[in-house]
Amino acid sequence: MTRHAYLAISGIVHISMETIICYAAGESKGNPGPSAFAVYIESIIGEVIEQRTQTIGNATSDFAVYNAVMVCLQTLQSVYGETTTQMQFEVRLDFKLVANHLNAKVPINDPGLVPMFIEIHNMRVASFPNIKFTIVSPEENQKAITLLKPALDGK
Repeated sequence: MTRHAYLAISGIVHISMETIICYAAGESKGNPGPSAFAVYIESIIGEVIEQRTQTIGNATSDFAVYNAVMVCLQTLQSVYGETTTQMQFEVRLDFKLVANHLNAKVPINDPGLVPMFIEIHNMRVASFPNIKFTIVSPEENQKAITLLKPALDGK
């Protein structure tokens, strides 16, 4: 169980505060236009945990990035179950607007994004108390972007 870093002491299972990194990217050709997102999840030491890509039809880039974050959290919940409440997570985004929405730094002006924001917020409250959303450069988000480009091009 290398992903969870379990340590059994006196019959009680303790979970270390291992940090899991999720790189999330989304893009639209045309904005709105054909869109896709990608998620690349790894441990702090670089162990690949999961990779996901998906096309989502015509949408905006904002919508695609929100989908990436939702799938990231859903995937983490699927992999780690109830232990997510005792772990640390960092979601790295190169899309500043969405990161600022999720960090409550700017208001959401597109009403179509509000339901996804609420879903992410609810997942955060219920399962991810130790999560942060970090703005990174596109160069630092290459793991997700590399997965995204073929999906966006229909390959």
